[in-house]
Amino acid sequence: LFIYLIFFFHLLVVLSMVSHSALSGLGTHGWRAPMDCLRASEVCNQNSQCSSRFRIMRQCLVGRDRTTMLGNRECQAALEVLQDSPLYDCRCKRGMKRELQCLQSYWSIHMGLNEGKAEFRILKCFAVPSHTETPCNPCLDAAKACNLNETCKKQRTALMATCSPATPIQQLHEPCNRKRCHRGLRQFFDRVQTEFSYPLLFCSCRDKACAERRRQTIMPACSYEEKTKPNCLELRRTCRSDPLCRSRLADFHMNCQTTPHSITSCPNDNYHGCLVSYVGLIGSDVTPNYVDASHTNITISPWCGCRGSGNHEAECEAFLRDFRENTCLRNAIQAFGYGTDAGLVPITESQSAVPSVQTNLQPAIITKHVINSNDVKQIDRSCVFSTCANLQVCLKICVVHCIFFQY
Repeated sequence: LFIYLIFFFHLLVVLSMVSHSALSGLGTHGWRAPMDCLRASEVCNQNSQCSSRFRIMRQCLVGRDRTTMLGNRECQAALEVLQDSPLYDCRCKRGMKRELQCLQSYWSIHMGLNEGKAEFRILKCFAVPSHTETPCNPCLDAAKACNLNETCKKQRTALMATCSPATPIQQLHEPCNRKRCHRGLRQFFDRVQTEFSYPLLFCSCRDKACAERRRQTIMPACSYEEKTKPNCLELRRTCRSDPLCRSRLADFHMNCQTTPHSITSCPNDNYHGCLVSYVGLIGSDVTPNYVDASHTNITISPWCGCRGSGNHEAECEAFLRDFRENTCLRNAIQAFGYGTDAGLVPITESQSAVPSVQTNLQPAIITKHVINSNDVKQIDRSCVFSTCANLQVCLKICVVHCIFFQY
């Protein structure tokens, strides 16, 4: 009997230790103790329901009218699911590897939960830089990053040489060889990794100097602008006569078509597909670009107008609106600049409007180089986060360091 009592006592001790270990390993909502947000994001991505809801939640926070988007039923349902995921209790540590990406994962949930509650406390730990300090210019940082990469630097140098006049005399007669310049642009975006080429094209800006640098990325004096603007329908007709341009234009209309049936205004909420299709048009007859150096209102357009359209003016205006008033494209560019979606959402290839043509022509679809927000490194430490154009977002990123995270 004594032996049985000793055995029973030891069994109770072992069960007690196991129970204590299990309970201490669990945090709220039945998950283990808080982990860092990068690891929590990986765990979430392994679960199809969590992964899809995490994607939806990030997109809910991208639009300009975030309050309306967060009031969307789908956004609310996604938030409810994510509150029972490891992401809800995840933490980031100052100076950790991939800290920015960790913070982005954190705010993907908590910007929806804590909107406006702790913003006033940020003044205690974050001082807005004075005008005498180095300004935030993500586009300049993107250029520096390109110059530090051998392939990007080589291709960019070649592009500048191709799209610039060889001599002052040539400049008087013909600014450049446009066809060669277009070919150089296509080669640049085909050969340079997207982690270096896309930040040059889609960097976020808070001043005109930055926006002008962004506009100059494709060397517009040669590749984009002309003395007179051709009619858009004539430009489209020229494009459709070329198999490559025709397929790229069809891809753009399919992947960037603004739709009211998605949260982000993009087909299937696929920002990535829209950006890839947009880049695919660069170097074609309908090469698009930023129309000016405005940092507050992004407007994209090919170099054309609708003057002289006659009875087809409505058709011409509709074609132009697909670029100038494209909410999907605008949101996609802003999302990439803010580091909110393009580098974090699970990437799928863009849809193809003409598969048979594209298969033969190998359009500029990203299959090898995956856009990752962690790859877009800010070189200038004064430019802490690429969303400096949006002060509210910058403040919320900084509040993480001072209030919410464990050090």
